Amino acid sequence: MHRLGIDVGGTNTDAVLLEGSKVVAATKAPTTPDVTSGITAAITNLTTATGLDPRDVAAVMIGTTHFINALVEGTRLTPTAAIRFGLPATSALPPLVDWPDRLSSAIGGLSFLCHGGHEYDGSRIADLDEVEFRAVLDKAVSAGARSFAISSVFSPVNAEFELRAAEIIAEQLPNAPVSLSHEIGRMGLLGRENATVINAALRELAETVTHGLTGAVRGLGFTAPVFLSQNDGTLMDVDYARRYPVATFASGPTNSMRGAAFLSGLRDCAVVDVGGTTTDVGILQNGFPREASVDVAVAGIQTNFRMPDVLSIGIGGGSRVTGLGSEPQVGPQSVGYRLTEQALVFGGDVLTATDVAVAAGVADIGDRGRVAQLDQGAARAVLDHVAERMAELVDRMRISADPIPVVAVGGGSILVPDVLASASEVLRPEHFPAANAIGAAIAEVGGEVDRVFSIDPGRRDTVRDEARQEAVDRAVAAGARPESVRVVDIEEVPLAYLPGNATRIRVKAVGELSLGGSNA
Repeated sequence: MHRLGIDVGGTNTDAVLLEGSKVVAATKAPTTPDVTSGITAAITNLTTATGLDPRDVAAVMIGTTHFINALVEGTRLTPTAAIRFGLPATSALPPLVDWPDRLSSAIGGLSFLCHGGHEYDGSRIADLDEVEFRAVLDKAVSAGARSFAISSVFSPVNAEFELRAAEIIAEQLPNAPVSLSHEIGRMGLLGRENATVINAALRELAETVTHGLTGAVRGLGFTAPVFLSQNDGTLMDVDYARRYPVATFASGPTNSMRGAAFLSGLRDCAVVDVGGTTTDVGILQNGFPREASVDVAVAGIQTNFRMPDVLSIGIGGGSRVTGLGSEPQVGPQSVGYRLTEQALVFGGDVLTATDVAVAAGVADIGDRGRVAQLDQGAARAVLDHVAERMAELVDRMRISADPIPVVAVGGGSILVPDVLASASEVLRPEHFPAANAIGAAIAEVGGEVDRVFSIDPGRRDTVRDEARQEAVDRAVAAGARPESVRVVDIEEVPLAYLPGNATRIRVKAVGELSLGGSNA
């Protein structure tokens, strides 16, 4: 079975063709401002190089930066009403309270509180007042809201108010996009609510992007189903991506880490992914990225949906370099996808990290003669500075004093030295520049359970088994082959501050994609 994997980075869009576990070919194309054109170019390069018949491809997997870029830039966001059920509680911290002003303004700054919500055990804080809620809807629409983010206190335990709110919106505002917090985030009201508002603000863009991606693939003759990569290294189909665009935010680093595991054969290691703009460092545990254990800030907004534990710095192959020969400064500004136009070795006039690597003799890219005037000693000093920054990231990610193996991937990983402090070894596997696209191509389907259970004496194992089975069932419902599903992570946290032996249990199950049926 052939799989086509595509990953969109800030500088390059990578495409790779896999046949089983064999990498048949990998190509790159510059990422374009509209993203979709770059994807088309990368696929075209791949089909030209391999003579691939599009009909031989069983699935197309795409990791895209469309949505995280829109949030970071504060552009193409939909005016969104953030509505919370929690009164008479929670009024001290209303929705959007911790949002940066520019992003709150970009989505309209529409925040509303209604009576409702639940306690940890599912009992009601207050009854839902439908008259109140319908009045809030009228006010939101009058203020320009086109998308709706609904949150309710402890909705992962009891989602009845969020579900009823969705029904009322469907009656009153047919076809209006609705995002429900219990479907997006985890326990923790503000983080879950923020993730839901972000998702709602991206819903209109998601319609445009998924249509464009599917159209680009279909326009090149591919009839195989199209999937998008999620933050946790698993897949979602296009319809799911339309509803939950926020699930793609960290797909880039995640794909690179999964690709690194596939190429290196290591299941436990650090991965240093160097692109054109940033360096991302993450940890692989059992072949999957270690997930963040705390709320993750995205564009300055605290969220608590599934995200890998990644540290990033603004150093990449396209990073601008200043102070050569004195106090070198690398990044965070980058020429990005204009590297092949603006870097010295490509005839441009901007000194980049790639130029320094060529001048130091560690890379052979472009025209070496164009950087012959650079002092080799100064160039090596810049690379030493970069190595120190990367070693610091790896050191911060370790959870023990023992050195760990490091797998360097990404087109900019020429900047990673062969010996790195904190690393027992540095590996550059074959096809390392395309690890991100390979990670997309090998992605599996997942299911997760994360909620609070009340565990009666003697029933702990029974409750854990029920949670495991629910996670497996969700993976199968999402499109995994039942016989391939396995549990890869289980976490149990007793909540001593709550009565009734309350325990938070999180279970993650993954399985191979089944192409014989539909995927939700």
